[in-house]
Amino acid sequence: MHSPMFTLEVFPPKRNAPVGTIYDTLDGLEGLNPDFISVTYGHGTHSDRTATARIAHTISKEYGIPAVAHLTALYSDKAKIDEALDMFEEAGVSAVLALRGDYIDGEQLVGEFNHASDLVSYIRSVKPDFKVFGACYPEGHYQADSLDQDIENLKIKVDAGVTHLISQLFYDNEDFYRFLDKARAAGITVPIEAGIMPVRGAKSVRRMAERNASRIPDRLNTLLNKWGDDIQSLRAAGILYASEQIADLVAHDVDGVHLYSMNHPATTRRIWRNAEPLWRGASQCVAPHVNLLAKPRVLPAADGYHERASQPKRWKEVRYVHRRPFFR
Repeated sequence: MHSPMFTLEVFPPKRNAPVGTIYDTLDGLEGLNPDFISVTYGHGTHSDRTATARIAHTISKEYGIPAVAHLTALYSDKAKIDEALDMFEEAGVSAVLALRGDYIDGEQLVGEFNHASDLVSYIRSVKPDFKVFGACYPEGHYQADSLDQDIENLKIKVDAGVTHLISQLFYDNEDFYRFLDKARAAGITVPIEAGIMPVRGAKSVRRMAERNASRIPDRLNTLLNKWGDDIQSLRAAGILYASEQIADLVAHDVDGVHLYSMNHPATTRRIWRNAEPLWRGASQCVAPHVNLLAKPRVLPAADGYHERASQPKRWKEVRYVHRRPFFR
């Protein structure tokens, strides 16, 4: 029976927050056993590659979960990309999500990597053993003239060396299925994961939809109008909405589901609790109960990636046997 991938995204703490707060998020995700966790990365000239590398290293080495490091292109030259790739490699991370990044007012473009495909080609030339992921847009990139044109650009990116795609968020699965049909018809054969972002606030949903030119279906709009001023009820409804999206996606045998955790482990766990039986039905689960271990001691920030005292085994003890080894 087909078993889709299940993956997560986390992001580094804000600049004024201690990096150690990410461990609270990771500890809160214990037992979900994703195929990998991706770690976001700033896209301006002052973005902190070190935080991404450090967190990806921790996920991979201390939690036993493969990690994918985000890397953006617009405001970087080859020297900065080389530095980032070397840092990721030193951190034991051999998978990168190559992104163009958004334009930022007041920031000067470098001009060496104007498209994500340019970055993909360069990574392939300097780090041929790296696994390179790419992004895709079920409703089309907001700067593309049409979905068909965006898929043509996506094919260029895949031909440049992307071997795995993760979609931008969407709220109507029919949009994803239509995109998937067009992508396959265009000759794109790599795995395409469906990106799901739970609803946590009416304003944030509408802001995100406007920024990405995404559609808010009537069904979701009804929820936003009903509970927009009742945040707890809206978040509960959002968990159910995301869970139903995932159930329908799994029923359609998608390649995988990528859940944007937004560093909210409680919400992520509730969604997984609803969806987990769908994976269990397609695999044999060997996940014995493991008590949460005491929170590890956080050491003062230091150069390099080892910030904490020795870490006991965590997620390595509760893996699903069906998981495919992603980074051989």
